[in-house]
Amino acid sequence: MSCGGAIMEGDASSTATSSSSSTSMEPQMMTTHSQHFFGGPSRPDALSVTIIQVMREDYGMFTWPSSVVLAEYVWQQRAHFSGRTVIELGAGTALPGLVAAKVGADVILTDSSNRPEILDNMRQTCDLNKVNCKIMGLTWGEWDAGFCSLNPQIVLGADVLYDSSDFEDLFASVTFLLRSTPGSIFITAYHNRSGHHLVEYLMVKWGLKCVKLLDAFSFMPASKASTLQGNFELIEVKLDSDLVKGHSQKPIKM
Repeated sequence: MSCGGAIMEGDASSTATSSSSSTSMEPQMMTTHSQHFFGGPSRPDALSVTIIQVMREDYGMFTWPSSVVLAEYVWQQRAHFSGRTVIELGAGTALPGLVAAKVGADVILTDSSNRPEILDNMRQTCDLNKVNCKIMGLTWGEWDAGFCSLNPQIVLGADVLYDSSDFEDLFASVTFLLRSTPGSIFITAYHNRSGHHLVEYLMVKWGLKCVKLLDAFSFMPASKASTLQGNFELIEVKLDSDLVKGHSQKPIKM
């Protein structure tokens, strides 16, 4: 692999959707707007994010439950994100990255370079929410000058542990990003499916170590937890060498 040579708080939240549809010679798609709330209505620091979703068979432009989980975690840990450089991998509709941007992080939203429609949707969603995020095509396991210049302090990924055929490239990319900034951290929320043995194997292979594992129900507000079906977890991952060297950035604490 080379380039050129965590504070419990109450939260009243809900999601409202409005939709419109269009027809063409392509398969019919429906565009919806979903609104996500963080913090109660009486809180001065409460915020909301509006997401543009495209309802189609492709899963890249739909907000999945893991994104809601990770976005909530970012909100609850907002003091640790403010002023940090954050990149979201496989962002899709980019809810966690948008929350990070709204709480003061410098955010880069990424998804596959081969999916320009997803990147365009991110741009529209950023404009809608009046946030200034950099949008970047990034395909896991592919190295170019843009990727090699990244130095994030926090790497986010919601439900990136979905397709086991992508795991190797994902962990290769995560490892490079963590090596680019000493003390950086990878935070991912996921639906706990099969494949954990492969994940553990790849973490060891790439010199990564889980420093925190949380059940999503342990920090999600009741109003949001009630919408989850299945077992959702969140982990924080660091380079094993960072832990040995004792870099100053510590795992986010709940």
